[in-house]
This record gives sequence, C-alpha cells and structure tokens, in this order.
Amino acid sequence: MKDARIPASVEEIAKSLQGTWRAEHLFALRQAVDAFDFIGTQLAEGDREIQRQLQRLQTHEGEPARGKQRGRTRNAPKFDLRTQLVRMCGVDLTRIDGIDVTTALAVISEIGADMSRFPSAAHFASWLGLCPGTRITGGKVMSGKTMRCANRAAQALRLAATALRTSQSALGAYFRRMCSRMDKPKAITDVAHKLARLIYTMLTKGEEYTDQGQDYYEERCRERVLRQLSQRAQKLGMKLVATEQPQPV
Repeated sequence: MKDARIPASVEEIAKSLQGTWRAEHLFALRQAVDAFDFIGTQLAEGDREIQRQLQRLQTHEGEPARGKQRGRTRNAPKFDLRTQLVRMCGVDLTRIDGIDVTTALAVISEIGADMSRFPSAAHFASWLGLCPGTRITGGKVMSGKTMRCANRAAQALRLAATALRTSQSALGAYFRRMCSRMDKPKAITDVAHKLARLIYTMLTKGEEYTDQGQDYYEERCRERVLRQLSQRAQKLGMKLVATEQPQPV
C-alpha cells in the first residue's frame, strides 16, 4: 500500500506507524475506514448500473479504433467505458482532443445519441447555451453575451475546452489563439461551442474526427492572414509582394 513517490523504505514506514494511540483516535480511524469502504461499494454498484444501461442502449457493433493513448482519469468507471460509448453512438467521441471518456459520458447522458431533435449544429449550440447572444435593436448589436444556462453538457464541454491549454493539437492552437484575442472565459465558451459542433457532426454523419495538428492550423491561419492582406492591398490599388527569406549565417 506504499505510494511509489514515497522514498522511505517499508521498514521506516512500519516503524513510523508504531506509537501510543488513544481509544478515541482508533475509533475515529475505524469510522473513517468503514465510511471509505462503504463509498467504494456504492461507486462499484453505480459503475455496474451504468454499464448495464449502456449495454441496453447499444445499437452498433465493433471496437474503437486505435488513437492517442490517454491516461485514465481518477473518476472514470472501472469498466471499458470507451468501447460501450462507441457501440452506443457509432463513433468515438474521445478522438476529439480535450474530450475524455467521462466528458463524453456526461454529454451523451444529457443529449443521447439521437440528434434528430436538433435541425442543425446551430440549434444544438443554442440549446447548450454556447452560442453568441442576439440582442439587436434597430439593426445594432447591443450585446453578444451568451445566455446563462445550467446545462451539464455545456459545463462538461467548458471543462474539456480548458484542458486544451497545453495541447499540441489543432484545437489546442485554436484555444490559445482565442485566448490572445479575448479574455479567457469568452475563449473557453468559444472553444466549447466548437467542440459541440464537432460532436453534432460526428453523431449525425457518423464520421470520425481526425486531428490535423498544430502546424496545420497555424499554416491555415497564416494563409488566411495573407489572403486578407492581399485583398486590402488590391482595394487600395497596391500589390502585396513577398520578400525573400534571409539566409541564416
């Protein structure tokens, strides 16, 4: 039961546990251990019930394709949740960077695998409360603030967006770019909106998500900036000319 990070030997740990313990201390410790064991039993029963429900809702066959190796989260169920979700949805939502099995379970438990109730991805994002506000008066936008919404799926997607802070994927680069353009809460909502649209596309079209990588996203951004600069130069009667890159010394 010794943690791998503890440098002390087994003998030193056993010696440190010896002492003069009062009866009330032992009673409190015994109560704490019993409560811990009870909670563990309840969690195991909850995992078994979740597994039974997911098996009942399975409509697809097959196994999830090999993707990125991700560490197991502390609160993840003890069974193979990823395979159960793939057999229920037909696609592997955990292939989207930032979304692990617990996030995918939280989203699917709120919306289900049938997205026919949402005519488009915009309707789905609006239901989640992740779309920009539309307070317009006389053709003037008064506020673009998102609507307050206590949606558990939206909360899970916001947490998934926060996890992209150090990701070297295209979504991670997009999140860092949004953080440089706006404050962090707005950037998190924007990326959560993007994750919601990806989930809607995967569930409706049955297509797997493929990450293009951080370099691909940054190159696309560079091409877009150059195209915009070229269009502005043409409007001013000028022409954008690329200079030669200096040779390294």
